[in-house]
Amino acid sequence: MKASARTAKFALGIGVLMLPLLFSQPVGAQVADATLSGAITDSSGAVVPKATISVKNLDTSQSTATQTDSAGLYSLRNLTPGEYEVSIMAEGFATKAVRTTLAARASATLNAALTTQEAQPQAPAGNLPNAPSSSKTEPSLSDLGFTPEQTQGDPKQQALLDKRTHMLKIHQRMGLITAAPLIATLITSVNAGGRNTSNTDRTVHMVLGATTADLYFITAYFAIRAPRVPGTETRGPIRFHKAMAWIHGPGMILTPILGAIAYSQKNNGEKVHGIAQAHGPVAIVTAGAFGAALLSVSVKF
Repeated sequence: MKASARTAKFALGIGVLMLPLLFSQPVGAQVADATLSGAITDSSGAVVPKATISVKNLDTSQSTATQTDSAGLYSLRNLTPGEYEVSIMAEGFATKAVRTTLAARASATLNAALTTQEAQPQAPAGNLPNAPSSSKTEPSLSDLGFTPEQTQGDPKQQALLDKRTHMLKIHQRMGLITAAPLIATLITSVNAGGRNTSNTDRTVHMVLGATTADLYFITAYFAIRAPRVPGTETRGPIRFHKAMAWIHGPGMILTPILGAIAYSQKNNGEKVHGIAQAHGPVAIVTAGAFGAALLSVSVKF
């Protein structure tokens, strides 16, 4: 009997200690796992090195850029799925803009052939006696006031995005792992809450519940600690995923607390009473919200 009471108090302590962690920031998940690559050539098929490829997500307005290598090849990784506007610029060539759509976990190829810029017509020297001679036909990006960081992408922002992507991938995988003990906990609750239940049934149910809570808080940690990318707007499934967190988050704290109270009452030979009676309904609502959040970012509608 004393061992059971100590176990219940331990489970209760876990829930209380995890409370500040869960509410420090809202949970969010947005996995950037798409890749765009290709080759840039001129109209004759020759490769174009050091061409700048800039991509902008039309849903989030997030932009990043890279340059082609000596073979005219480029690759942009860790992109969020969605519709993109791609701009390709190279000195001596006309800027080319195209649109493409990237699917989750897809590697898309976008090749482009650039056309040479046409020289601007020059007025006769007699009409402009004071006009300075110049070999340039059009001002460069530097002449227009763009810094190299703006034309080639911000390395700090890219590093921030890479770290966020890595942590959210772990968050997503841990969420799938957490679903297994959560389902097992719900199944064992049938025997744990009946009139003729044994202490073993209740203990198995409690251990599975504690395991679920531990894995859940680890899952939440990677979403909470993932760095935020300024200017990124969440839409659609991600917004729904965050909304569900405000339901299953408090539920994951209340459920083990109420369960520990109910466990103690049953071990003392008492009928579950008082606030402990809410353990079952709270657990069902919590599991439903967690499942909905998981499906919203795992299944493409």
